[in-house]
Amino acid sequence: MLSAQSTPVVRATLPAVEASLPAIAERFYQRLFDEHPALLGDLFNRANQANGSQREALASSIAAFAQLLVEHPEERPDAILARIAHKHVSLGITPDQYTIVGRHLLGAVAETLGEAVTPQVAAAWDEVYWLMANALIAMEARLYTHAGVEGGDVWRKMDIVERREESAHAVSLTLRSPGQEPAPPFLPGQYVSVRVALPDGAHQIRQYSLCSAPGSTSWRITVKREKATGSGAPDGEVSSWLHAHAHTGDTLDVSLPSGDLALHDTDTPLLLASAGIGVTPMLSMLHHLALSSSTRRIHVVHADRSPAHHIHRQEQAELVTRLKNASLHLWYENGAGTLTGPEASEGTVNLDRLSLTPETDAYLCGPLPFMRALRSDLLDHGLSASVIHYEVFGPDLWQSR
Repeated sequence: MLSAQSTPVVRATLPAVEASLPAIAERFYQRLFDEHPALLGDLFNRANQANGSQREALASSIAAFAQLLVEHPEERPDAILARIAHKHVSLGITPDQYTIVGRHLLGAVAETLGEAVTPQVAAAWDEVYWLMANALIAMEARLYTHAGVEGGDVWRKMDIVERREESAHAVSLTLRSPGQEPAPPFLPGQYVSVRVALPDGAHQIRQYSLCSAPGSTSWRITVKREKATGSGAPDGEVSSWLHAHAHTGDTLDVSLPSGDLALHDTDTPLLLASAGIGVTPMLSMLHHLALSSSTRRIHVVHADRSPAHHIHRQEQAELVTRLKNASLHLWYENGAGTLTGPEASEGTVNLDRLSLTPETDAYLCGPLPFMRALRSDLLDHGLSASVIHYEVFGPDLWQSR
């Protein structure tokens, strides 16, 4: 809880700070990388730095946290911070790094806002930062303890025991601990980080959902080759490297599982909605549900460009048939009429045919426009925001638009 002396200061200065947050975030990263240049290559996603999405995510998270402190001091910040904490654990972030971040972030505030940052204002925003940082440190400590590791000790060597071309643009890699030891357990819906050494010496990290059955002796990830989306933008560094160089018999640096999109084991109706590569966390959930012989009413929804782009299509359909009360609903931008098997529709997802009830637990994964549109539609169908769960890879811009 923000102190009595800092609350009015933060409330009064929040509009000015919010308006300047993009500039503050840009200056923060400039300061940070000037002093610690290796962080850009070995911890932060260079593509997200180049396109500005990481700065936008940082700004929106700080603004959301500060707003919560002054407008809803009785609420716990877990909903805002849980996804950040899991991401940090997947990267092996440790408490000492928060001191470095805090110094450069508050320095960026002072440099950007100039004389408006009086000692009183500086002290109030220092308190905001450390409330956020200490909450994250505590959450991350609990996650490390639950995993049975020391803080930051998340990286493990995993052998690639199988490589499978799932489509022209996606490859799956089955991973196993050296010595044939069982892979560490994970919850259905979680992900791991993969760290690769690139030709220029940088060690870039990306997250990939675990799409195999929880409790199996191995892990499986599916990597979509990320192609350039804008003029001058490069192809995905890590995905391109994995497609070109990760083969059976090779070894990867992989983190312990993280992620808060873990399936809740209840008896309520369930919606698993995905688009594109977002199908991957839903597969581990379907494997778990099938292995446990779930009798929940389950709607499985997937949207894609075409049946040829729909990775793990047959596996997804087979898992749905193993579930007593599950149905599969497919939408494609084109080519729906060429599909034999499950009924498919052309166009965008239409929830009207699903007969959803307000108590439905909904899990979403896919491009942000897909998830935002679907979330809005789910709210219109009577679901509350508390039962709509989502996963975003890369900076979480869900709340910033």
